[in-house]
Amino acid sequence: MVERFLKLVIDILSTPAVLVALISLVGLIILKKPLSEIIKGTTKTFLGFLVISAGANIIVGSLDPFGQMFQHAFNVNGVVPNNEAIVAMALTEYGSTTAFIMFFGMLANILIARFTRLKFIFLTGHHTLYMACMLAVILAVSGLKGVPLIIVGSLALGLIMAAFPAICQPFMRKITGNDNVGFGHFSSLGYALSGVVGKVVGKGSRSTEDIKFPKGLGFLRDSSVTISLTMVVLYVIIALFAGPGYVEGELSGGTHYIVFSIIQGVTFAAGVFVILTGVRLVLAEIVPAFKGISTKLVPNSKPALDCPVVFPYAPNAVLIGFFCSFLGGIVGMVALGLAGAVIILPGVVPHFFTGATAGVFGNATGGVRGATIGAFANGLLITFLPVFLMPVLGDLGFASTTFSDADFAASGIVLGQVAKMFGAAGVTVTVVGLVLLAVVFGLFKRNKKTNDSNQIGA
Repeated sequence: MVERFLKLVIDILSTPAVLVALISLVGLIILKKPLSEIIKGTTKTFLGFLVISAGANIIVGSLDPFGQMFQHAFNVNGVVPNNEAIVAMALTEYGSTTAFIMFFGMLANILIARFTRLKFIFLTGHHTLYMACMLAVILAVSGLKGVPLIIVGSLALGLIMAAFPAICQPFMRKITGNDNVGFGHFSSLGYALSGVVGKVVGKGSRSTEDIKFPKGLGFLRDSSVTISLTMVVLYVIIALFAGPGYVEGELSGGTHYIVFSIIQGVTFAAGVFVILTGVRLVLAEIVPAFKGISTKLVPNSKPALDCPVVFPYAPNAVLIGFFCSFLGGIVGMVALGLAGAVIILPGVVPHFFTGATAGVFGNATGGVRGATIGAFANGLLITFLPVFLMPVLGDLGFASTTFSDADFAASGIVLGQVAKMFGAAGVTVTVVGLVLLAVVFGLFKRNKKTNDSNQIGA
């Protein structure tokens, strides 16, 4: 019975469509909207996130053969960062602990948003699950167990869910032109890095969306066409390197390798198109609904949403960011090989989602140069950080995969090093101390603001 309940909790909280639909439902009820609007808003939010998930699945499905062709063509072996793979391995041993940390961590996130200046409620359910799982592993390796492990893990998760969106918010305001939505995807350090790089290198660089095409190439202004043609060329080139024997024998089921490559390239573009459609649908519903929660439960809070939320603001930067991040991953892989370190292979899926997002962040602050160089920096970051994360994961550190995004690695490295130097007690003091510090700082700022208002009123 307990196992069934835990499974229900995990399935609800780790499924973005269900989680955000519930948030929308609660918000609309708090706003005392008519029943018809409650049903409409909840359903459209649910539908929008399912559309985004469908688009993401289309992209992942089309990128999988690309990654296999790349590894076969260039005969490289090493660790492939993949959140889903490493979490699936970890849940066999840490499933119950992960579920408790995830559930109580989301409650901690709400409380931290309520009593600190970190006013973000993290709504990307699957990333919450992955972070909860990683925390369960690292805290268990540090020596914590039972209730203390769940308490410390929940506080750490709640703080992480509120803090990383805050890092991205200055850039989100620039991207969206408002302060209504936060950013909830655990590669925030890579995105912030891209935004900072854009500021440094992008002075005078025009936006990726202002790229001017000759009249005869005017059709390239349509991002769907641009993405389709570019990905087809890229797939065909990699397929030529991999060879028709491998592609037709292992991947395409006998379909001619060029035809297969063209289909996969256009399928990728279809996935991007579906994601953009879903994002527009969700934003139209979740922001008004969230005002109910913001007003009543957690004043001035913002929903922190998954990375595709920024894709519609710069579709050209999405494609540029993917390419440049993947290139950064290749350069990083070569550097690790020359240094004799563990080789981190460039995972196509993480480089698409984090690279595309880094491209949008870099473009917002530095145009074309910001998008290209910022996304390249992101590619290097998510290649090197996993090397330092693997030693703190215990037995999982010897697996053929690891966590792929920057915030997982950074959080894991910090907690792992604290545990290594000070043990379980040191980790506990660090996590609890950081949460208390955030609360005290929030109360201090609130009291200062109240006193300033009273002085003005006097």
